[in-house]
Amino acid sequence: MKEILESKKELVRLTTAGSVDDGKSTLIGRLLFDCDAVYQDQLESIKKSNDGEIDFALITDGLSSEREQGITIDVAYRYFSTRNRRFIISDVPGHEQYTKNMVTGASNADIAIILIDARRGVMRQSRRHLCIASLLQIPHVLVLVNKMDAIDYDRKAFEDIQSELSEFAAKLSIKDLQFIPISALKGDFVTKKSDNMSWYQGRTLLDYLENVQINVDRNLIDFRFPVQYVLRPHQDFRGYAGVVEGGAIKTGETVMVLPSKKISKIKEIYVGDRVVNECFSPQSALLTLEDEIDIARGDMLVRPNNVPQSKSAFEAYLCWMGDEKMELGHRYLVKQTTNMASSRVTELNYRLNVETLHRETAECFELNDIGKVVIRTQKPLYFDPYKQNRNTGGFILIDEATNQTVAAGMIIAAINEDDAEDSDFRDVSMRVQKPAPVLWFEGLSGSGKSTLADAVYERLVQKGIECRRLDGDLLREHITGDLGFGKEGRAKNLEIAGYLAQMLSQHGVVVLSTFITPYESVRRRLREQIENFQEIYVSTSLEVCEQRDVKGLYQKARKGEIENFTGISDDFEVPKNPALVIDTHNQNLEDCAQQIVKHFSL
Repeated sequence: MKEILESKKELVRLTTAGSVDDGKSTLIGRLLFDCDAVYQDQLESIKKSNDGEIDFALITDGLSSEREQGITIDVAYRYFSTRNRRFIISDVPGHEQYTKNMVTGASNADIAIILIDARRGVMRQSRRHLCIASLLQIPHVLVLVNKMDAIDYDRKAFEDIQSELSEFAAKLSIKDLQFIPISALKGDFVTKKSDNMSWYQGRTLLDYLENVQINVDRNLIDFRFPVQYVLRPHQDFRGYAGVVEGGAIKTGETVMVLPSKKISKIKEIYVGDRVVNECFSPQSALLTLEDEIDIARGDMLVRPNNVPQSKSAFEAYLCWMGDEKMELGHRYLVKQTTNMASSRVTELNYRLNVETLHRETAECFELNDIGKVVIRTQKPLYFDPYKQNRNTGGFILIDEATNQTVAAGMIIAAINEDDAEDSDFRDVSMRVQKPAPVLWFEGLSGSGKSTLADAVYERLVQKGIECRRLDGDLLREHITGDLGFGKEGRAKNLEIAGYLAQMLSQHGVVVLSTFITPYESVRRRLREQIENFQEIYVSTSLEVCEQRDVKGLYQKARKGEIENFTGISDDFEVPKNPALVIDTHNQNLEDCAQQIVKHFSL
């Protein structure tokens, strides 16, 4: 019961930042301690190593190197709850060289807490952190002037810091900026008010965290549901799992699938193990539709009259995280929501000096540099400007060679292809010199063709490769349902499937087709019809296929209830020279999928 009540509390994400030794770790330790969020054995260990005194910083500085140096060098996540809310704190390093860590830790924050040492006043890093919070569009920024006890709780020192930072923040895009004077060490205005600063009549840190309004900051208008995974536990169920990245949706409402633009209605909504009537951002959900539509990872469900932008070129702010310099024209994978595509940075407009806000010319980006660029992708992405929706407007860049994340970005606006000065990427990437491969999975019913093709599909999508599934059941349901299952009907069905596969292949789309394809004569015609035809024989035996028969088709065929059933009342001619033979009975799914990806160099 306690866990259920806890899960219903509103979740708030915090990020903390500050210069070295501003007291972030002490503050978080104090906050966790005062909210009873420290395990007793951890508390006893800290007391034991400090002669009975509590060093609040040790509650959060978990790395041994941090304890040795007395600084925070990694992003640490801490959890605690109060009467009304649950909190996740990302404690990020304060040193300039770890700017990329702040971008990582603050990307999903509702509130940014920036600490300033009252003794030292506003530092370069203070301005840097405020600038990054602005770029990341964090809705609420709270500046805590810490160590007030070290300056005898001087009111003028606090007001001078408040005035200086307010003037700097006026040049930024910050919706809500607040200031609180505190002493994390003594506990002044952390969870309780203090007579030491009777001149300050504002709220405590905890009071602020419990009452600041964050619901209004979330985009609950533009429904965005990027599909992360397609769930098919059996043939009668097809669900689409993902996170609601914007807006809300109810059962019975009409949705559009991008990029196909197919229309359907929401049939069921699952949140956790519960069937609900509505889901909203930022919930994880499973949706089912009233119609059978070919949907895959990277597709997006939206309302028909409220769609995101679909462009392959856009301006963005980029924070460079790679150890190697950014190269114009170099290929990077862009990951945005659940979608991935090959891309290039084609223009570097300027580098931003985050202390002075001056725009500087630059030929490349190095570690921790932030600036404005133009990115062109191999295929259109579905996005909103970052100011409108942080979830669909944010992305990361991945180096294709090393698979390392090298940058985080925020989309500013789309660029029309006709207006783009540099068309090099479009000319190179959109021109297909050779048709993409058509991977033709063939074998008996129940051999594992579809399951294997789905596994390969997932790997290709994760690599940013444009691909599509062509399934025999869906083809008959939507296009060739009038054809029979005799030799002529099957041949015609496969001829149509081959035509569709060839069209997609000519446009650079890798096709994964799953058809029984029992006759060698038909396979020969497919090889002649499709230029880059790659035959994969799933060689699972008839005995194993019958054991897997979840639909009961083999049983019906043996009773004579199904005519011309391959393997029972109709022959399956073993392929003579397939490109690859896969045995799904003696190999696990992971190994089979990896073997296919490696064999065809995908």
